[in-house]
Amino acid sequence: MNENHIKTIAGELSIQPRQVVATAKLFAEGATVPFIARYRKETTGSLDEVAITSIRDRLIGLAELDQRRESILKSLTERNLLSDQLKASIGAAISVTALEDIYQPFRPKRRTRATIAKEQGLEPLADLLFKQEGTTNPQAEAKAFVSAEKGVETVEAALAGARDILAERVSDEPQARAKLRDLFRRTAIVKSKVLLGKEEAGAKFKDYFDWSESFASIPSHRLLAIRRGETEGFLMMRITIEESEALPLLEPLFVTGKGAAAEQVRLAVQDGYKRLLGSAIEVEMRIESKKQADVEAIRVFAENLRELLLAAPLGRKNVLAIDPGFRTGCKVVSLDRQGKLLHHDVVYPTASSLGEMREAAEALLSMIKKYQIEAIAIGNGTAGRETETFVKKLKLPPSIPVVMVNESGASIYSASTIAREEFPNHDVTVRGAVSIGRRLMDPLAELVKLDPKSIGVGQYQHDVDQTGLKRSLDDVVVSCVNGVGVELNTASKQLLGYISGLGPVLAGAIVAHRDEKGPFKSRAELKSVARLGPKAFEQAAGFLRIRDGEHPLDASAVHPESYAIVDAMAKDLACTVSDLMHDSARRQKIQLAKYVTETVGLPTLNDILAELAKPGRDPRQQFEVFSFQTGVEKMEDLKPGMKLPGIVTNVTAFGAFVDIGVHQDGLVHVSQLSDQFVKDASEVVKVAQRVMVTVMEVDLPRKRIALSMKAAPQLGAVSGGKTSPGAPRPGGPSRLQTQSSAPKATDWFTEALQKSKNG
Repeated sequence: MNENHIKTIAGELSIQPRQVVATAKLFAEGATVPFIARYRKETTGSLDEVAITSIRDRLIGLAELDQRRESILKSLTERNLLSDQLKASIGAAISVTALEDIYQPFRPKRRTRATIAKEQGLEPLADLLFKQEGTTNPQAEAKAFVSAEKGVETVEAALAGARDILAERVSDEPQARAKLRDLFRRTAIVKSKVLLGKEEAGAKFKDYFDWSESFASIPSHRLLAIRRGETEGFLMMRITIEESEALPLLEPLFVTGKGAAAEQVRLAVQDGYKRLLGSAIEVEMRIESKKQADVEAIRVFAENLRELLLAAPLGRKNVLAIDPGFRTGCKVVSLDRQGKLLHHDVVYPTASSLGEMREAAEALLSMIKKYQIEAIAIGNGTAGRETETFVKKLKLPPSIPVVMVNESGASIYSASTIAREEFPNHDVTVRGAVSIGRRLMDPLAELVKLDPKSIGVGQYQHDVDQTGLKRSLDDVVVSCVNGVGVELNTASKQLLGYISGLGPVLAGAIVAHRDEKGPFKSRAELKSVARLGPKAFEQAAGFLRIRDGEHPLDASAVHPESYAIVDAMAKDLACTVSDLMHDSARRQKIQLAKYVTETVGLPTLNDILAELAKPGRDPRQQFEVFSFQTGVEKMEDLKPGMKLPGIVTNVTAFGAFVDIGVHQDGLVHVSQLSDQFVKDASEVVKVAQRVMVTVMEVDLPRKRIALSMKAAPQLGAVSGGKTSPGAPRPGGPSRLQTQSSAPKATDWFTEALQKSKNG
């Protein structure tokens, strides 16, 4: 284990080196993040999942740094360029940037102006000029290097070649690169222009046809938007600094004398910056800013996904699920309390024929009675609100809630391999309706069957680093699944696959074992599953639940390795484990210090005591029925000033999208989220949160709804292309933004809507 890496990580995370060492050792032994965070608190000093994940990622990053270091050392050794001093510098580099700066002068290059000059024998002249001795006469010295045979025809050509060599040295100098890099980070401006003749085709990027903003403060979503416009061939983007600031920074590093030779060096520095170094650092800044924007976009996506996965579940209820539609009718399915499909049918509640509507009502009431339906789930897509209105007119008992369910991604699931495996004899319409019903019962269990990118809670998800995005989203899913726990005897293969230590193969083996031999009666029976060894059992057992199992703790988050401790507690109090779980008075008599050992400390014992009080508790919030405003079912029903209930469907850096029940989400721009200044929408709202909003503007032709969550928003109607006074802009114009680049008052909505559509 690399001690330098341990110290680096400990310093970055402000934790003890021993915590890093312990966590790294657990990872090396095959432990997962949820297992380490939940069951190895004594070992790590109670590090949480965030810190443990950071240690994992930094260990991977530093290992990649070491690989690059070894590659560079090998290259230098093979070319006989590795000195002891250079080797020491490379060994001391603590970042990829520092490492590449050291390697830059020795990097194999294509044939440059400097290499041509060296081939012409001009390097000695460059060395002489760089000494900058006051008595040196560059013209006189250059005469000795004029050679028609070598292609150096004149004195000026010789000096130009020497300056080319010096310019490349300037560009390769680590200190110069570091200083210029810092200047870019502090003062650079991001500029975008529309390409000639692309104005009409690239209209969706019109906000950025003439845009200028500080590199240091440009929001991630804006940078990604500009980059997308560039990628699609409509925009040109530059990251620039003032030459008048760059040259005074660089020249003192190289121009150390006075006289004619020093002037030649000054010219070389200017050329090196303009031709080589400036563009090289600009490329670096493009890469660096893209990485930073990716990190922010991935963070937003991950936070949204977590909130969606942990949305309150209805629980085990008999559910009637409806996938609404006009022309093709509504696909209806009946599900039992385990989510098993019992019946399916098609009804036409929105038909123009009274006969079909009556038949739909009779069919629904019949299914509700026959299958003892306890809740009704209706997809929020086309015809959703109309179907909801129809169902509510059936005058069902108040005990049967009618709930609108976000069906984003349901169509993708219904056509997936997973859905075909679950329902090989049913078509996509039935599968989609089943998914809607199961989402109401348990959003987490159903949504894990989807690629998170298809759920619709991301921001520029297709533009960011896909490897980093997948790793982050997988971490979120794993964290949520293990945090909630999984019912071993009913969980799908997909849900089991996210349990610590399992994965798809072992999850499939568990399901096969369950199908062949019946439900598991105890966690210990997992050991008889094919290919499920001791390590996998150790990692997974605590996150699996068995209701009414042989051991009462099998339904809790207490790990089997701690059963003996609980048994000892019960024995000391002359009662059973079940007595401890149902009697708070007995639990209060437990003296935890008595059960501390070398491997089990108070953190684990406190967790055990909490589990005894609420075994297998679900950390998600209690489900509450939500209803949209009655009578507001389509955009035409909206009027500025209306106050409506809504559900947040997506949160981005620039605002939040809210479903208010009209088949088109409205946007609460970040400037309209609160009466207080808000930099990021996630500071105020979360996905699946219930909010009250005020309608500000309604644009029917373009299907746009502007909403506000302010106490007293300034209203305005869209009419004839004119906009309301004071309408918000995307983050507000930069102080560096030119007047011609300032978006019109409602352009922020155009930008935001496009971002939503683009992912």
